[in-house]
Amino acid sequence: MQRLNLTIDETLYEQARAFSFVEKRPISQIIRDSLSEYFERHGETKQKAELLLDAKDKAEVLDIIKNDSFVSNDEFKKKFNL
Repeated sequence: MQRLNLTIDETLYEQARAFSFVEKRPISQIIRDSLSEYFERHGETKQKAELLLDAKDKAEVLDIIKNDSFVSNDEFKKKFNL
């Protein structure tokens, strides 16, 4: 697991603290669950992010970003009959 330091406004913090108390779950778990749900709702962006994570080196990452050449593995296989 990675440690993350973030800053949120006081109102949002108080809401998180109240949810944490009511649900008897740590705020960190609520944030992890919220991020997971957010990623699932943004499928196209998630797919692009996965391509960046799968890139072999910095040059490939920069090329993907520069050209916005995001193609899923399934699309690639279909295009080239693989």
